[in-house]
Parts: sequence; C-alpha cells; structure tokens
Amino acid sequence: MKRTFGLAACGLTLVLIFNAVNFADTPTSPRTSLKYHQPPKNAVARMQRQADFDLPSVLVHDDGTLVKTADDWHNKRRVELVQHWTRILGKLQPTTADQRWFGDINNARVGKTTELEGYTRIELELPIEKDFQQPHLLLLPKGQGKGPFPAVIAWTSTSPDYRKPEEWWGSWLARRGFVVLTGWSFIRHYRGGINYSHDVNEAVYERFGHWLPMAKMVHDVQREVEFLRGRAEVDAENIGFIGFSLSAKAALYVAAFAPEIKATVAVDPHIAIYGATNWHDPWYLDSKHKFPSIHTADYPDPELRGTVWSLLDTNPERPGFERNHHELLALAAPRSLMVIGCSMDKEFSGHSDDLGSWAYINRAVEVYKLLGIPERLRFVTSTEGHCAVSPSFDAEWQGFFTRWLKKR
Repeated sequence: MKRTFGLAACGLTLVLIFNAVNFADTPTSPRTSLKYHQPPKNAVARMQRQADFDLPSVLVHDDGTLVKTADDWHNKRRVELVQHWTRILGKLQPTTADQRWFGDINNARVGKTTELEGYTRIELELPIEKDFQQPHLLLLPKGQGKGPFPAVIAWTSTSPDYRKPEEWWGSWLARRGFVVLTGWSFIRHYRGGINYSHDVNEAVYERFGHWLPMAKMVHDVQREVEFLRGRAEVDAENIGFIGFSLSAKAALYVAAFAPEIKATVAVDPHIAIYGATNWHDPWYLDSKHKFPSIHTADYPDPELRGTVWSLLDTNPERPGFERNHHELLALAAPRSLMVIGCSMDKEFSGHSDDLGSWAYINRAVEVYKLLGIPERLRFVTSTEGHCAVSPSFDAEWQGFFTRWLKKR
C-alpha cells in the first residue's frame, strides 16, 4: 500500500528546547522516562505491555557486565553493537563482489547553472551506481571568500522531490558559507523508475543480497560525501547531514554508521522502532522478510524465523525490542547529533516524535556522558506536529551546524 508522509513548514508556536542531559524533573516526568514507547494499536500480544518496561541500557555488555570507562565503550561494547546491527542490516558496506556496480562518483552529469543571491545553484546527476544516476542540486557560496567551506547533505522527505531541501535549509546554509548538496533517498527514485511503492527493496536484494534499505541509504550518503570531498570548495573534514521524516530516519543510521559525517540533524524521525510509525515496512527495515543469511531457527515464532524481527526481538519473553534505536543514537558518539521532535506535547503521535521518544534519548545520553561530551547530543522539542522547518526551531539546527562544522 502506498503511503506518503512529509509536510512543509509549520507556523510559529511555543517550542521547548532541552539539552538532553540538563533537565530537572520529577521521577515520573516523561522527560526522565526510560520506558519503551507505547506500542501501536495493532501490536502483537507479547508487545502490548512494552511501555511498562525499561529500554535496556546501552552500557551493558552482552555478557551482562557493565561498561565503566570510555575505553571499554570504544573497544568492546561499541564493537558488540556494530556486530549486532551488521547482522540486522546485512552489511554496512558493499562486498568486493558488489564493487562492480560502483564507479567514479565524480563523473557527474552537469546541468543548468543558476546565479542566485549569495550562492550558485548547479543541477547535477550523480552516478550512485554505474547504471543509476540520481538528481541533485549543488549550492555553492558566492562572494564569501575562496573556502574551503563546510558542507551539508540535505535530503527530502516522502512527498516533495530532491529540490525541496534548498527551500527548507539549503538557501540559508549556502548564503552563510556552507556548500549544500540536496538529494533524496533511493526508495523515492531508483533504477528503472521504481520506488518504495513498487518493490524497491527487492531490486536491492536481487543485486546486492541482504542489504536493508536503511543501510543502502547510508552508503548512498557516503557516495555523496565522496563526491563532495572531490571538490576544492569543500572542507573534507567538516561535512554534515540533515533530513526530515523519511530522511530523518535515514539520518539516525547515517549518524551511527557513516563516520564521514561529523554532525547530523534528524527532524522528526519518530525514534522508536515499535511505536506509531512504519519502521517495519519493506522500504525501511523490512522486518518480516526471510533472509537466508539470518539464522534464527530456534526462534519461538516459526513465522518470524530468519527475519530481521527475530534479531531485533532477542528476548521474545520480554515485551519490547532489545535492539532499538537508542543504540543507534549511542553509536553516533562521539560525533554530534541533533534530534528535533515535533509532537512533544502528545503521548502518542503518528509518524512524529512524541513524549515516548524521551526514553531513547535518555539511554543514549548515558553514553555521551560517559565519554564526557554531553553537549554533542541535542534533543529539541516542539509541539507543532510533523514539519521540516519552523521559526520556532530553525535557529537550533542553524546554530548546531555553525557550531560543529564551521572552523573558529
């Protein structure tokens, strides 16, 4: 079934902004919660009580011992988590055999160039794969010195196309000394014109095997980084990513698994895997697809053996997925990450971060605090509903990129 999500800018309303580690609330406040998100209305029986249980701490090794030092996190626990998520995603990078599908990303097709106030817009098609040209806009600062400039990759959501991020974020950034590359996820526009409503996931599996769409998105961003690093205008060590809705979901995975990205902004991704949004759909985690590479023959539910679901739900006797997105937020450390939640006055909000998102942030905070860098994880809360930009929180992502990408 075709679904579309993603709206334009919101009007000005009151916004509450917190550094996720600097709040002083009562123990019962949602802002101090460690509980799973409320499950969806059609939740399977064993998940219906998940909101009564705490998310597992990220700072516990697989053997049950506690992570006590930064070295312990980097050298052991982080390695364990990457291994778990690699099994889920299939792979984080193309295999040697896969490389035949990838050529020189710098062999771009250059289209129309337009001179605008403060920047130059160049229309491009980049060869993400040898037989797949993806359209982009490249925005270059004008009249702001020779550079090199920090850069931001900006993806659109489900509804508009790759040009919309110029309006949302790109023009502001380009006029203030950032190179911007706008784009969109391959699940919107892939080989042969297929997309999320026409088995785009199957096209990936046919060519690459078990490589979940979420992981393919990360690699596409890494290809875009490779292109940007090939341009003299770009400061190769200061590249960021921003996305809304669909691409905010991608942003969580980019933050965790693309170390080339120094600072990431996810605008309203709906963090929880099993809440009010569609993480389980084939074009995201495809959680009920059977993969020969997933060996869970002893999983208690025969229908879910060999699936991503069986890897996410490592303890079926306990409600809630043990592998969840608080782990991805933690894996982003020590890089900088901002999440903007847009329905933070609601207990349950479809496709938008709500009060149930706090627990996932709070678990990730534990890692950032252990590493002594709590300021690098920001949770900005709004009450406006699902939207990409707003006068009430625009200053937050603007200041975030300025702080973490611009040289001082």
